[in-house]
Amino acid sequence: MSERITRALRLKTDPGIFLSTVGIILAFVIITIVAGGWVGEVFGTASDWIMTNLGWFYIFGVTAFLFFLIWIAMSRFGHVRLGADDEGPEHSTATWFGMLFAAGIGSILMFWGVAEPISHFATPPRGGVEPGSADAATEAMAFTLYHFGLHTWTIFALPALAFAYFIYKRKMPPRVSSIFAPVFGDKIFGPIGKIIDVVALIGTVFGVATSVGLGTLQINAGLNELFGIAVSPLVQTLIIAFVTTIACISVALGLEKGIKRLSNANIAMAVALLIFILVTGPTLFLLKGTVESLGVYLTTLPELALWNNVFPASDDLAGWQNTWTVFYWAWTITWSPFVGIFIARISKGRTIREFVFGVLGLPVAFSVIWFGVFGMASFDIELNGDGGLAQRVAVEGDIPGALFEFLSNYPLATLVSGLAVLLVVIFFTTSVDSAAMVVDMMASGKDEDVQISPTHQRVIWGVLMGAVGATILVSTGEGGLTALQEVITVIGLPFFVMGFVMMYSLVRGISDDMGERLPTVTRQWDRAYSADELEKNEEAPSPEPIHPLHEIPEVEEDDGAPATVEDDKA
Repeated sequence: MSERITRALRLKTDPGIFLSTVGIILAFVIITIVAGGWVGEVFGTASDWIMTNLGWFYIFGVTAFLFFLIWIAMSRFGHVRLGADDEGPEHSTATWFGMLFAAGIGSILMFWGVAEPISHFATPPRGGVEPGSADAATEAMAFTLYHFGLHTWTIFALPALAFAYFIYKRKMPPRVSSIFAPVFGDKIFGPIGKIIDVVALIGTVFGVATSVGLGTLQINAGLNELFGIAVSPLVQTLIIAFVTTIACISVALGLEKGIKRLSNANIAMAVALLIFILVTGPTLFLLKGTVESLGVYLTTLPELALWNNVFPASDDLAGWQNTWTVFYWAWTITWSPFVGIFIARISKGRTIREFVFGVLGLPVAFSVIWFGVFGMASFDIELNGDGGLAQRVAVEGDIPGALFEFLSNYPLATLVSGLAVLLVVIFFTTSVDSAAMVVDMMASGKDEDVQISPTHQRVIWGVLMGAVGATILVSTGEGGLTALQEVITVIGLPFFVMGFVMMYSLVRGISDDMGERLPTVTRQWDRAYSADELEKNEEAPSPEPIHPLHEIPEVEEDDGAPATVEDDKA
């Protein structure tokens, strides 16, 4: 039945995985439209339970993932190449970074670049600090960089490394189930594998839909600032429809023509915006503040990495970590399969060590600079300028409008705000189009280089992401940001559990492929109680490396002469 449907629709994909995923997502959309209030209550209740009882698990888990990645990069596995042993990287480092940036965190930087630092500046997370003070600024930068530094990119890097290894080293399908081959064996091609892939696809669509929702809220806020267009569900639905259409056109063009060009364009525009703020703002203050923020991040990271808000300073701060850190980790983990496969696809030919330090290093360095500049510039407006940012973000709760309130304090505010809206649209587009391409690969189990899927098949995924984002924003009966947080927290839990299995599977797979490690051979020194004895030891030849043939015992040949290693090789 499912095969007949896919043939009728002229699809080139796995019928069971595709139809199950699409069916479940469509059912969610329809039920939410019909009974949005009830759906909102269900997700709200489930989200509250997870945050209250399992928030610590998210905090511990991401830190454990980070330690694992550092360990595997520094271990003997670090030199293993993600592809053939003699294969080099497909993309230059500069191009690689641009594509990493656009697919992974570009839209996040635009949405939270001003909003997060100023929120924590106005309301310090741990209490005991005077709001709006220099200490509050330090606390704000510590938490902001914790949220968008190594930990965020750890969540992307872990599945990306696993995908790259099993896809390019073991030549397995580009699916989440392939990562679990060392655990389940050939069962990944049966019902167990299909269930894993369906869950992964559903979570990925919802994760990207959350980004769609956040981007839509910010675009709507920008249009309201520029043209007085109302902030309303109708406008937000139209924005999603418009940008999803652009994304579908881009995904139809493919990686090289569509996504790569958009990635290069928006990284250039983002850097231009960053330079504009740096040059037209208090340049020296921003440079000094960015460097100091890096120091604050590095010194507080060990503490924040395992901080669980066990002793909240007040009742108002008791649930702070759940609505910030836990939400971030749950959201990021849901779209990590999409970002993971995307990163894996552009990282073929790199070693594990190069991959880990590249994925953790380059984007994190840019994030430190971005949040350092925008965060310190926000503090300068509050401390030395006209203020208003903290009021709009922390008091009025207008997080999507934070960037445009910020830009109103700079020259050419209208022009720059318009460019910022365009930049958000492009980031929004690259997230959807690259996700649609990758989700299609995951459903079909075929890399784009092996089989070009029909254009309408990839467009279906883009439309579904837009539909889910619009449905969550408009139909759940909650505030837009609250609804997104609640839904994604629930959807993200299964992925988090998968992360621990993923670490075991990756180590087991690499260990099996490398075989048994030969014992280390060292020089055996004689006693050296004098200069002559020491010199004699230093002149002694180094030991020969152990070779399996050296362990072959001598056997008797037919003529009675002992066989040698050379005879055996002959």
